[in-house]
Amino acid sequence: MAEERIQSIGLHNELQRSYLEYAMSVIVGRALPDVRDGLKPVQRRILYAMHELGLTPRYSYRKSARIVGDVLGKYHPHGDQAVYDALVRLAQDFTSRYPLLDGHGNFGSVDDDPPAAMRYTEIRLALIASDGLLDEINQNTVDLIPNFDGSQEEPIVLPAQLPFLLLNGCSGIAVGMTTSIPPHNLGEVVDALIAMIRKPKLSDEVLLDFIPGPDFPTGGEIFIGKGVKDTYLHGRGIIKMGGVAHIEELQSTKYRNRRCAVVITELPYQLSKASWIEKLADQINDDKITGITDIRDESDRDGMRLVIELGRSIEPKEILNILQRRTSLQTNFSAIILALVNGQPVQLSLRKLLEHFLSYREVTVIRRTQNTLDHVDKRLEVVEGLIKALCDLPRVIRIIQSLKNIDNTKLNLQAHLNLTSIQADAILNMPLRRLTNFEKNTLLQESTLLRQERRDLYLLLKEREALLKSITNELKSLKKRFATPRRTVLRDENIYPNNYLTTKVEQQQVVEGPLLNSQLLISQDGQVRISSIQSIKKLRLEDSVEIGHHPSPLQLLLTINSCPNVLAFSSTGCVGLLRWEMVREQPRSIANFLPHSLREGQVIQIVPLPSYTKPNLSLGLLSSDGHFKRLPLEVFRDLPGQATTIFKLKQGVNLLRVIACLENQELILGSSMGRLLRFKLQKGILPIVKRTAKGTLLLKLLPGESMAGATCIEDQSGLILATAKGQIKRLSCSSLKVTERGHLGQIGLPFRKKGDTLVDLQSTSSEIVSGQLSSGRSFRLRISDYDIESTLGFGQQMQLARGERIKRLIPLIRNSNSK
Repeated sequence: MAEERIQSIGLHNELQRSYLEYAMSVIVGRALPDVRDGLKPVQRRILYAMHELGLTPRYSYRKSARIVGDVLGKYHPHGDQAVYDALVRLAQDFTSRYPLLDGHGNFGSVDDDPPAAMRYTEIRLALIASDGLLDEINQNTVDLIPNFDGSQEEPIVLPAQLPFLLLNGCSGIAVGMTTSIPPHNLGEVVDALIAMIRKPKLSDEVLLDFIPGPDFPTGGEIFIGKGVKDTYLHGRGIIKMGGVAHIEELQSTKYRNRRCAVVITELPYQLSKASWIEKLADQINDDKITGITDIRDESDRDGMRLVIELGRSIEPKEILNILQRRTSLQTNFSAIILALVNGQPVQLSLRKLLEHFLSYREVTVIRRTQNTLDHVDKRLEVVEGLIKALCDLPRVIRIIQSLKNIDNTKLNLQAHLNLTSIQADAILNMPLRRLTNFEKNTLLQESTLLRQERRDLYLLLKEREALLKSITNELKSLKKRFATPRRTVLRDENIYPNNYLTTKVEQQQVVEGPLLNSQLLISQDGQVRISSIQSIKKLRLEDSVEIGHHPSPLQLLLTINSCPNVLAFSSTGCVGLLRWEMVREQPRSIANFLPHSLREGQVIQIVPLPSYTKPNLSLGLLSSDGHFKRLPLEVFRDLPGQATTIFKLKQGVNLLRVIACLENQELILGSSMGRLLRFKLQKGILPIVKRTAKGTLLLKLLPGESMAGATCIEDQSGLILATAKGQIKRLSCSSLKVTERGHLGQIGLPFRKKGDTLVDLQSTSSEIVSGQLSSGRSFRLRISDYDIESTLGFGQQMQLARGERIKRLIPLIRNSNSK
C-alpha cells in the first residue's frame, strides 16, 4: 500500500486562494458581460447554440426546451432553470430595448407574471441578433475555444456589429462587484460612434449631445442632470427616472358626479405594475394617502393605463405630487458601467466603452476582409485556370486523351499550360457542358469582377481610412434597418425637480429663462431645435433657392415667448402635444418630444394651436380615401399626456392633411389626376362635428386615383399646384366652380408629360413655399415669380434629374413674431 502524503497548509492561505479562484470564475464565467459583444457567457452560448441549429428569423420556431438542452449538453453545464431564465430575458421586450430572441408563447409580463414552462414556449433568433451579432461568425472573425469537455468548439466572443452592451444594457452581481448598465437608443449610439470615427478627440459635451441619456424599453421619463453626467463620464451615477402621468376629467353618470382622475400610462423601468398597485392600495388602506376613491387597471394590448379616481374636492396635481413622493412613480436607477476588458473587470466611462467597441469592430472587419480575400484569391486561381483551358481547348483534350493515368494527366496539364495543382484539378473536374464560348465569356466577366473585388479588399487592409469608411457605412445601414424612435422622454432636472406634469405655468418658467425670444424650428426631416433671431436671419428664408442638396426645409418657425401649444398629427389619426420645453440648440428627432403612443405612425403634420380664439375657427382633417371632418379647437386645448385618436380610420386608410379652417372660407381638394373641387365652409355644407364623428365623403376616388391634398383659401387668394414630374402652376381659384358633395369637380392642371400626377397643392397665402424631391434634394420658390393662370394653363416646368420626382410642397408656418 502506497504511503499516504499529508501536507499541512495554513487555513487562511487556502481559503484566500480558493475564494479568489471562485470569485474570478463567477466574474469571468457567469456574472459580468464582455465589453465587445455585451453578453454574459450563458447568453452568448444560447445565441450560438441557436445559430448552430439554424433558428434564424426566416425559419419556424423551436421549443425552448430543445435550446436549453443543447446549451446544457454542449456549452454550459449548469442548471437548466438558470439557462431558461437567461433565454426568457433575451426575449422580453420590456426587459431588453432590442430583444435578441423572438419568442412565441408566454414569456412573462410587466406584472411579474412568470413565463410558461420551457416545454410550452417556442423561440428563434430575432433579426437584429441574426444580422447584427451572428452574421459574421463563420468568416473567421473571432477565435474558437474547446468547450468544457473538448467535444465542441465555441466562440470566445461574438462578432457584434453594434455595441449591445449599451443598446440592451446589463445587470449582474459578481463577487465583491456589480454591474447595472441601462439600455440606450440605437440611432443615438450609432450617431455617436460615427462622430467618434470622424473625430476621435470629440469633446465629452458633444458626445453627451449624441447620447443624452438612457432609453428604457418601457418608456417613462428620466431627468437629465448630475446623475446622467456622472454615469457617462465616470461609469457610475444615480439616474432619476419616473413614470408618465396625466390628469383626465371623467364623465359624469347617473349615479356619479363629474370628477378627476390621475391616469398613468408608463411606469419606471423594471417596476412591476401589479406590485405598484398593491403597495399604493396598502398606503390608501393605512390612511397614508387620502383622496383616492378607486384604482382601476385598464391596460390592454394597446398599452398601459392605470386610472386613479379622485374625490370631488381633491386637487389632482396634489395627488400626483404625493404619488411621486411616496410611491415608486419616481425612483432612481443606480448605474454602474462595469464590464470585462481583456478578461478583467473594469469600470468604464461612455467614451471608453465606445472606444473599446470600435477597436474590436476594427479587428473583426480586418479579419473578415482577410477571410474574404483568401476566398477571392482561391476562386480567382480556379477561374484563371479554367480560362487557360478554354483558350487552348484542343490541346487540353489531346493531353487528356493521350494519357491513361489521371496523375500523369494532371502533371502534363500543369507542365504544358503552366497551371497550379488546384487549377489542374478544377479542369479535370469540369463537366463537358461548360466547354462553350458562352462559359468562357462568363468566366472572363467573373475574373474581372474578382480582380476588382480583390483590389477593394486590399485597399481596406492597406488604408485605415478606407476601413473606417466601410465601418461607418455599415453602421448607417444597421441604423436604417433597426433604429426606432426614443421611448423614454428626457426632462431637465433643474426645471422638473418634483413634477412630471407639464403645465402652462411650467412652460412659462421655461420661456422666461434662457429661451426668452428664441425661435422654435422644426424641419421637414423631423429635426427640432431652438435658434436665436440672429441665426434665423442668416437663413434668408424670404429668398428663393434653386434645386440642390440644401438643409431640410423648415415647416414651422415660432417665437416661443407666447408659450404655444404645438400639435403633432400622425398618419394613424392620432394627435398629441409636442413637448417643446426640452428642445435645445442641438437638433434632435421630434420623436423625443412626442407621447410614446404617437410614435407608432408617421408624423404627417405639425400645427401650432392659436393662443387666441377666433369665432368659428376649427381644424379640418382629410383622410387618404377622401373623407373630411371639422373639429372645434376645444377638442385640442386640453389634450392628455398620451396620444388621442381624433379620426377613426379604416384599415389601409391614413390621415393625409390637417387644415386650419374659418367659417365662410373655401376648401379646395385635389386628386392625383388633377381633379379639383371647391367647397364653401358653411354649417349646412361642412358643419363642425364631434370628435367621434366619422367624417363626410367629399371626393369619391376613381380606380387608380389617390388624394393629392387640400387647403383653405380666402376670397382673393389662389393655389400653387405641383406634379410629380416638376410641373408648377399658380392657379386662380375664381376659375374653379363652387361644387357640392358628390360632384366630380374639374381638371385644374392639364399635364404636359404622360403618366404625370398631381402630388400637392397649397394656398398662396404664404409668399414662400419649399419643395422636397425623391432624391433628397429640395428647392424654395417665391410664389410671386409665377403668373396667375386659369384651369387651362400648363404652368412652368422645373428641370429635374433623371428619375427624380417632387414628393410634396412645404409651406412655412410662422407666427407674427417670427418675421
